[in-house]
Amino acid sequence: MKKIGFLSFGHWSDERGSLTRSAGDVLLQSIDLAVAAEELGADGAYFRVHHFARQLASPFPLLAAVGARTSRIEIGTAVIDMRYENPLYMAEDAGAADLISRGRLQLGISRGSPEQVIDGWRYFGYEPAEGETDADMARRHAEVFLNVIQGKGFARPNPQPMFPNPPGLLRPEPHSPGLRDRIWWGAASNATAEWAGKLGMNLQSSTLKDDENGKPFHVQQAEQIRLYRAAWAAAGHAHEPRVSVSRSIFALMDDRDRMYFGASRNDSDSVGYLDEKTRAIFGRSYAAEPDKLIEQLKKDEAIAEADTLLLTVPNQLGVDYNAHVIESILKHVAPAMGWRE
Repeated sequence: MKKIGFLSFGHWSDERGSLTRSAGDVLLQSIDLAVAAEELGADGAYFRVHHFARQLASPFPLLAAVGARTSRIEIGTAVIDMRYENPLYMAEDAGAADLISRGRLQLGISRGSPEQVIDGWRYFGYEPAEGETDADMARRHAEVFLNVIQGKGFARPNPQPMFPNPPGLLRPEPHSPGLRDRIWWGAASNATAEWAGKLGMNLQSSTLKDDENGKPFHVQQAEQIRLYRAAWAAAGHAHEPRVSVSRSIFALMDDRDRMYFGASRNDSDSVGYLDEKTRAIFGRSYAAEPDKLIEQLKKDEAIAEADTLLLTVPNQLGVDYNAHVIESILKHVAPAMGWRE
């Protein structure tokens, strides 16, 4: 495990106990938490994207703001739902955010998860082509995006432009060299993980996946990672892939930790249905004193297979407490897990 970052779902509500009571609160606190995480030595600040929800949505203004306030930490998403995206407009936004951060963007994209509304992407103006599913449309959008950010011109220039053009076909600007190698696909199934490997995307695997064989979650996830790496190798890509997994991990260091997480009942996997057809397995949470945490985490096969661990954080508990959660893992757990070795 070379890198550790945090993943925030960016929840906000005006309910009792929430320290993110508005969209403005969660955006500004997300920036502050990224700054704090960098100061603590964390490697990444990642944000979830949901539409029609009281959570973080349009990611690029936030990513650009974090990029402007930090200097070292990786900045990413986990994940952007490609059913909602215009790939060319997204290429411009991603290029700008990556340039502002000086090449630190790690952009996670995917088909997305169950939504707050029915077929929300239709309200954004997108429809699957004839014979396509919404998942097919997401993958098509992703492939267009990947092609565009390679930086090759494809648009025929106007012979009488308002401003002088460079020679040849034109591309969306700004273009950020190297961004193509820092795109990740969030895969819930083994098949989509292998597809991502063939296309040369890094892999993000979260706290749930399709239940494909009834084995424990961490074992299935480790198998998924190995299938992905095999597909990557078979495709002959020139550089090494990266793989991240996310986990809810809390070191019980003080009374606050024990109050929030000491009585956690999520210490085993659970199974449910994301929709009528998809049986999913949800990975357990970890909450214990550091020595016990280390013992438990060393048995997690997927963490051992991945190079990056993303800690899902309870963002509604505020910046100070979330910084404490991150610091507790970095200081008291991560070194024994081989962090940065």
